[in-house]
Amino acid sequence: MAMSAPPPPPPPASSSSPPAWLEWAAEYTKAAQAESRPPPEWAARVAAASASAAGESGDVPWSAGLAEVLARALLSGGGAPAAWKYAEAALAARLASPALLLAILSTRVIPQRFSRPMEYRLYLELLKRHGFSFHYQMKAANFRKIMDLIDGNLSLSKIFGISTCEPGVFVVHFVLCILWQLVDVVLDDESLLELTPEKKAQWPTSPEDVSTFEGTFTEQRTEKIEKLQKMNTVTTMELIEHLLRNKVITRILSLARENMQSHWGAFTNRLHLLATNSSTLQNLAISLEPFQQLILGDCNVYGETKHNMRKRFHPIVASNPLSSPNGRCLGASYSALWIPIDMYLEDCLDGSIAATNSIEILSGLVKALQSVNRSTWHDAFLALWMASLRLVQREREPIEGPVPHLDTRLCMLLSITTLAVADIIDEADSLCNETELNSHTKEKSIGNLRNELMLSLQILGDYESLLVPPPCVVSAANHAVTKAAMFISGISINNGYMENVNGMNYSGNMRHLIVESCISRNLLDTSAYYWPGYVSNHANSVSLTLPSQLAGWSSFMKGAPLTQSLVNMLISTPAPSLAEVEKLFEVAVNGSDDVNVSAATVLCGATLLRGWNFQEHTVRLVVELLSPSDPIDYSGRESQLIKLGPMLNVILSGISAVDYAPIFSFHGLIPELAAALMAICEVFGSLSPSVSWTLRTGEEISAHTVFSNAFILLLRLWKFNHPPLEYCVMGDGAPVGSQLTPEYLLLLRNSQVLSSSSLAKERNGQRKLQIPTSHPSSEHPIFMDSFPKLKLWYRQHQACLASTLSGLAHGTPVRNNVDSLLNLMFRKANKGGTSIGSISGSSSISNSSGPGGDDLHLWPQLPAWEILEAVPFVVDAALTACSHGRLFPRELATGLKDLADFLPASLATIVSYFSAEVTRGVWKPASMNGSDWPSPSVNLSMVEEHIKKIVAATGVDVPRLVTGGSSSGTLPLPLAAFVSLTITYKLDKASERFLNLAGPALENLAASCPWPSMAIVAALWTQKVKRWSDFLVFSASRTVFHHNNDAVVQLLRSCFAATLGMSSTSVCSCGGVASLLGHGYCPGGFSPVAPGILYLRIFRCIKDCSILAEDILSLLMLSVKDIAETTVPRQRSDKLKKTKYGMRHGQVSLSAAMTQVKVAASLGATLIWLSGGTALVQSLIQEMLPSWFLTVQDLDQGGTSGGIVYKLGGHALAYLAVSSGMFAWGIDPTPVSRRRERVTRSHLEFLASALDGKISLGCGPSLWRAYVAGFLGLVVECTPCWVQEVELRVLKRLSSGLRQWGEDELAVALLRRAGPEAMGTAAELILSSEW
Repeated sequence: MAMSAPPPPPPPASSSSPPAWLEWAAEYTKAAQAESRPPPEWAARVAAASASAAGESGDVPWSAGLAEVLARALLSGGGAPAAWKYAEAALAARLASPALLLAILSTRVIPQRFSRPMEYRLYLELLKRHGFSFHYQMKAANFRKIMDLIDGNLSLSKIFGISTCEPGVFVVHFVLCILWQLVDVVLDDESLLELTPEKKAQWPTSPEDVSTFEGTFTEQRTEKIEKLQKMNTVTTMELIEHLLRNKVITRILSLARENMQSHWGAFTNRLHLLATNSSTLQNLAISLEPFQQLILGDCNVYGETKHNMRKRFHPIVASNPLSSPNGRCLGASYSALWIPIDMYLEDCLDGSIAATNSIEILSGLVKALQSVNRSTWHDAFLALWMASLRLVQREREPIEGPVPHLDTRLCMLLSITTLAVADIIDEADSLCNETELNSHTKEKSIGNLRNELMLSLQILGDYESLLVPPPCVVSAANHAVTKAAMFISGISINNGYMENVNGMNYSGNMRHLIVESCISRNLLDTSAYYWPGYVSNHANSVSLTLPSQLAGWSSFMKGAPLTQSLVNMLISTPAPSLAEVEKLFEVAVNGSDDVNVSAATVLCGATLLRGWNFQEHTVRLVVELLSPSDPIDYSGRESQLIKLGPMLNVILSGISAVDYAPIFSFHGLIPELAAALMAICEVFGSLSPSVSWTLRTGEEISAHTVFSNAFILLLRLWKFNHPPLEYCVMGDGAPVGSQLTPEYLLLLRNSQVLSSSSLAKERNGQRKLQIPTSHPSSEHPIFMDSFPKLKLWYRQHQACLASTLSGLAHGTPVRNNVDSLLNLMFRKANKGGTSIGSISGSSSISNSSGPGGDDLHLWPQLPAWEILEAVPFVVDAALTACSHGRLFPRELATGLKDLADFLPASLATIVSYFSAEVTRGVWKPASMNGSDWPSPSVNLSMVEEHIKKIVAATGVDVPRLVTGGSSSGTLPLPLAAFVSLTITYKLDKASERFLNLAGPALENLAASCPWPSMAIVAALWTQKVKRWSDFLVFSASRTVFHHNNDAVVQLLRSCFAATLGMSSTSVCSCGGVASLLGHGYCPGGFSPVAPGILYLRIFRCIKDCSILAEDILSLLMLSVKDIAETTVPRQRSDKLKKTKYGMRHGQVSLSAAMTQVKVAASLGATLIWLSGGTALVQSLIQEMLPSWFLTVQDLDQGGTSGGIVYKLGGHALAYLAVSSGMFAWGIDPTPVSRRRERVTRSHLEFLASALDGKISLGCGPSLWRAYVAGFLGLVVECTPCWVQEVELRVLKRLSSGLRQWGEDELAVALLRRAGPEAMGTAAELILSSEW
């Protein structure tokens, strides 16, 4: 039959009616269906009509109206096959909007898919062909209208809670919606929707969910309908799998995952349900990989796995896991990338007290390294355990001296490291609970890190040499493995008391102690006892009875009184569990005067020092015992603290040992401890020494004793012993922590109290204390005004540092006290009746030689604060008399010792005065000739030889100690007086706490004096205490670098060379941590010390840290040059060109070179971070690096490296900048400092300006490109939260510049990390790129 003529062109449309051409198109479509016109003819006719109507309407092309016309044609009248062909033709010719048509169809066809399976099948075909072609649609003038229509149809803004005003945001919503609909279809087909939390679909999937659209489908019952339904389910599943493999779709979905977490969690929960329960999926030959990647978040913005992304961003990075054989070597390999952990741990043990929390710093460091090294968590945990074990092994033969020893290192391994791991796992658990993750992901995330920890500890068992326990902990290790053996054998263990152990005697190692530490904090369970090889199969047939110490603890828990014999027993062994510690605390708080002293004595013994499994609770309880329960005003004489004098004195004496203060520091309790000590000093310093207590041992203590113990410990908590030059000259360039003051410690304490983030944070599953531990006053801020006496002394201390003392008027109380003290100190030295000092009077003189028991009453019975006020004037008068010959040096030392014996706290003021006077340089030098002052000549040559041996590995020349034939040397008079004073002390337990203050102060003071002052001091002290000779000589060797900047640079050069295995003089030629840190300082042998150890012990005395950072930057680039010349063959360097799939030629050698570059950059970042803290890192990123890029740099003089040095150099600088920033400010969304945001914004603004051409660079383009791509790639991958702190306009500029380089992947990733406000821009960039 002949076909009728086509209808005439549409008439012009009125302003109040739809475009006339759409009415015409609707009628023409009906006629064309009736006449079976071919789709091409229909499409051509409609295209001509739309073209003629283009002037009257902005709706064409991609017409929204035509999409609605086609939808009506498809959804009414049975949906003739011809209508579907016309729809396909219209979409292919870009006449109608595919998105709008499919949105309308999805809510009508999907619910009717069972009754009209053929129409649903055709809908799937249209969706597959045209559903996701947005690039050109978004350019249409009517796209805003299309977005509004689709939003109204699918309720995208309402469901997702984000406005679809931006085209890019709309695309993300639309893609997620369509895919969500398809997933719900399959779940509904297989009756799995009931297993979802909502128990229904998000969009309509059944007929009752939706009303009809101007008509309904006609009923069609055929025998094929059931078969078609099953085929449609299969087709839907195949389409889902097809979409999940589409690069553009997965890139769009990654934006939804990043910025729509709650909805993403609900969606992936359904996807996981589909992947694990769908019979259709199980019967198809479809890989589950795309489903799993999307569910687990292992698919990035590029539609690739994270591993592939890392290769794309960093194609020349080696990735040997630490636990693999290739990763265990000690050279500049993958294992060397964890050196920052070793460096930080060793730095913590230098004897200085920090007001920071080592747990938080260490956990942040591990997280940063795990991210930047792209490692598994079990590799990260393994690296942490190995570094901590090396820390212990370096102290197997400790040297004697006033420095922390093995107990402090064991604390770091068995308490701090374990708590850092707990902090990481707890944070992961909290993040899973706070975010809207699907149940499968949440379950996997919560259990994953614990499994990684377990795997790391199992692998750790292979490192037998690291696990050998030091002699002092062999018993504890044997106890731990025996406990495991008993558990496996089914023998009961009552609260840590192993009673029936006959025939069991196992040999334990450090891993057993580590596992017990993890079990005690619920990081592991007792299933660890069943690990292969954890308990050996053989046991010595020896009867092992319950140790007497454990029997003592058992008796105590059963109610036995704390007799002196029981106290002596308990003080030497740690409590077996937290229950004993809690009971000790209760007894100390509620017991009688004698009992609480005994309980406090036990608590501060081995339980505090070696109770590693609960040490975080013990240290806090000790601080609680020292904390006041009084109101904020501590100056009252009726303070409750006075009644607790004996107990407080026992605690203060117990924790004054050199190993204790670092433990409080590691746990972050220095601010709280300082506040407690300030209160004690304020109260007891206001009391007369006549206020005293008699202990049950018969010992009598006075208020002066309690005050002195508290005061000296307080002064050790800030950098009191550092020379005042640091405070006056260095300013912001001073070493980290050197500006600590009492005010600052109180500020830290108050911030911890008032900040909600620092409230008692209970880790997941960790045991809570069963007793209250906070006084009401501890919840309020405390300021220096609360301690008027302490504040007055501190102001005097600062004045003493700033200027010389002014004279005192006659008749004032201070003048009278000065005269009284001088006459008592030097009553034998008064020559012919003349007074010692210009301000001293003529009081009566006793023939007694010191403040002994018989003449103690002669000393002024004044409160300690009044005596301390007079001490600077006393010392000034005495030193002046000595310089003028009115007082012999020996008499000066004896008099000062008498004063310190009367009030030990006065030693602090003596230290302060001598330090200030040495800095001023107004005193004539003292000749150490053996007549007036002690002579060091006996040991001086020996000290010189040993110093040379110690620094031999650095290549630094040691200046001669003596010149011109003299073997005595000179010292500044105040230093000579100070060293003479310290020599008068006996090295016994009574003097230990005072020497712990005076010793480091003497060392720092001597180090600040001209060479060879410290060497002379070492020689003098070696004559006094030979067993300290190793410590003293090592201290003297450090001063070689204090006075010579070139020596410091040489030491840094040795650090880089040793780490990279390029040093011929290194203590170990294999490179890595073995060469950098070696085995610590070996006593007696005076062998060369590893350069890293030397640097960690000297950098705090470097005068200008900013110059230090510049030196590190220069040495890093020199190391890169050496790496490029030695690792990459010159004849092949021209072949090292990047191809589409990575490095095709020379990949092995370039990979090794890049690993060395990373190691060098990581070392440089660590040195900068440790040396100058956040201030120096800020200076590096904001000032030094931009200046470096602006300066002409010629790294490849002569072309010896073939230009590869520029690429390696760019990557090195990128790793240096990002790593140092990560170490300083962390990678968490909440920064530890506002400084991170300012620095990141400033640096990215610099990069954007350079990419825009607004800044002319001096460096080569290949180096610049390598740096920018490397820096931004590391930030995107490792520290994405940094990106969100930068303005979006800057990120857009960076993204545009990257696209000009062809770095489309990185450009998209940068925007993807920028947060929800950048989601639309990122989506548009994805759609506009060619993938």
